[in-house]
Amino acid sequence: QVTLVESGGGLVQAGDSLRLSCAASGSIFSLRHVAWYRQAPEKQRDLVAVLASLGGTGFADSVKGRFTLSRDVAKNTVYLQMNDLKPEDTAVYFCNAEFLLRDGSTWYGWGQGTQVTVSS
Repeated sequence: QVTLVESGGGLVQAGDSLRLSCAASGSIFSLRHVAWYRQAPEKQRDLVAVLASLGGTGFADSVKGRFTLSRDVAKNTVYLQMNDLKPEDTAVYFCNAEFLLRDGSTWYGWGQGTQVTVSS
């Protein structure tokens, strides 16, 4: 079993910054990918950023140049640094991950989400 927990959301003003964390625990051997999605009320869940196993990153056009990804391998934690936040960034942010486990199997799942609210 793997647990995946997001944290770091909150209420901020436009132009402020937040750092979201996605922390995984369990019998993890290595990362396949970690991605951040967001979902506003009555909207689809959209991909925001993705980190691949070899460190490659990708970002949605709406956040490119403002959001960055980093990771602490020892802590099995990925960080989404969000700068120059805008009201349209308001959403619940979800962490999605796929890991290779120590027994050779793979695990895929989602965290419960963290709310980000940006006021104008």
